[in-house]
Amino acid sequence: MSKCRFKTRRRIPAFHPVPVTPRRDGWTPERQAMFIGYLAQTRCVTMAAAMVGKDKTSAYRLRKRAGAEGFAAAWDVAPGKAKQSVTLASAKSTGLSAGYRFRAGLAQVVMYRGKYRATNWKTDDNALVQLVAQLS
Repeated sequence: MSKCRFKTRRRIPAFHPVPVTPRRDGWTPERQAMFIGYLAQTRCVTMAAAMVGKDKTSAYRLRKRAGAEGFAAAWDVAPGKAKQSVTLASAKSTGLSAGYRFRAGLAQVVMYRGKYRATNWKTDDNALVQLVAQLS
C-alpha cells in the first residue's frame, strides 16, 4: 500500500500590485498576479518568472520597490514559507496611496489542485472609505 502525500493548502493573500510605469513588456498588474500564481505552483522563482516572460533578477528588483509590501507578502506565502504576513488593510503597511489602492484593486490568485488557474480582481473597500473621508 503506497502512502499518499497531501500538499498543504496555502491561502495566498490578496495584494495590491506594485506601482510601475506602464510598459507592454513590463511588470503589469496581471503579470505580477500570474507570477505569484506560478510561484505557488512551481515553488521556484526562476521558473515562475520565465512562465510570465521575465527573469528572476527583475522579479527580485520588483519585490524591493517602494510599495511592494503586499506583493512581497504574497510572494512569501506562495512557495509555502512560514512568515508573518503584512496587514494589507492598512495603507501604512503598504505605503500606497488610497487613490492608487482603489484604482488598482486587489489581486486574488486562484489555485486549483496546486495549479494556478486565474486571478480575481477585487475592489479595495478600505481605500474607497479613505477617499470618501478625504473628500469630506
